[in-house]
Amino acid sequence: MESSSARNSTSEMNRLDYARSASLDSAGHPLGARSGSILSRRSSRQGSRGSISLSREMGDSILSSMRRSLQSADQLLGDVDSSVLAQVIDSGDRGLAFENDADEEVENNLEHDKSGPLPDDTSMRVHGNNSQGTSVVAPVPLMETKDTNANGRASSSIKAEPYKLSWMQDYASYLTHLAVFGFFGVFTRYGLQKLFGPGCLALTSDQSPLYLDLPSNMLGSFLMGWFGIIFKADIRHISDHLIVGITTGYMGSLTTFSGWNQKMVGLSSKGHWVYAVAGIVLGMFIVNESITVGTETGERLRGWILKCIREKSSIGSKCDWEHWRVDTRTKHYVLLAVMVILLSLLWILSIVLAIVKVHSLADGAVLWLGCSVAPPGVWLRWYLARLNGGGIGIGKERHLKWLPIGTLAANVLAAAIMAALAVTAKAV
Repeated sequence: MESSSARNSTSEMNRLDYARSASLDSAGHPLGARSGSILSRRSSRQGSRGSISLSREMGDSILSSMRRSLQSADQLLGDVDSSVLAQVIDSGDRGLAFENDADEEVENNLEHDKSGPLPDDTSMRVHGNNSQGTSVVAPVPLMETKDTNANGRASSSIKAEPYKLSWMQDYASYLTHLAVFGFFGVFTRYGLQKLFGPGCLALTSDQSPLYLDLPSNMLGSFLMGWFGIIFKADIRHISDHLIVGITTGYMGSLTTFSGWNQKMVGLSSKGHWVYAVAGIVLGMFIVNESITVGTETGERLRGWILKCIREKSSIGSKCDWEHWRVDTRTKHYVLLAVMVILLSLLWILSIVLAIVKVHSLADGAVLWLGCSVAPPGVWLRWYLARLNGGGIGIGKERHLKWLPIGTLAANVLAAAIMAALAVTAKAV
């Protein structure tokens, strides 16, 4: 009986110990309960970390796709403002005084604005000023298109700061580019007059609405859409002096407003009023259409170039455009020396040939006289074009702020000089 009672007491003690351990387990204090809670916490933390990393990867992929879509956008323009087209040749003329300041302001804003990411802080760039003083935004130049790797992330590389010329050297480079491209514009204009004039194709003449300078105005307006609007940012990335030389120097010498109006006034003075009115209407219509066609074709050409660059990047071959950029001291000095030599040779040759042709009354006297006075004319136009835009206006109330005053002043001055020369030609 004693043994049986001992066994009963032992089993009773075991039941109490089991109940106590069960109660402690339910209270959450034992080691098993703690380990279970720790494992559940670790699993929850790992799940949260996985969700965070997943969300970060999704955000990076979304931002990367947005940037690639913005960089590869082909649509550069919507409706072009007529006030911008009125001064599109001179849109790069104020690069020395205005556009560099605008670029520096944008870059400073991008550097100091760290509060949040922009939609694409590398794909948009200031593209000149319109007549209201606001900025026309254009895509990043072709040479700044970033290569992407297999993960779709843009590869970043630290680029050296481009070398900048001194103030005097920079000014001299602008003047030489303007003059040299001015010569090329005079040559092209004279060649088109001879090609389409009475001596060759006989499509234009001074006695019809299709005046002699109509082909040069058409070509210059077409090139305005290319180099003055579509490819301006790309050329500026190569050289600021180059875009000023092309727009103001070449296209400013190629096209003419005063010569066209003088021909129409000459027709009206001879009693050909119908021809004069038809020439004015036809000249305005064809010039506007040439700008539109140039803009559309340039837009498609730029889109095709971007497509080719993306295809080459996808197959692993890199389009290295950076070697064309004038950003080192050696490149600046070599280019400046070449332009100075070209200017000296062309100007001296033009003056000598003008003197010879005038004495012999040869046919080429007009060409070489035009080349002799081309550099001062281009430089004067460049100075006057700085009055364009900026909300200057007329009078204290600043009326007609949209008007490109600089380009208007250049055309009015040229028309007055043409009228004086026409009167002198009748008197002599």
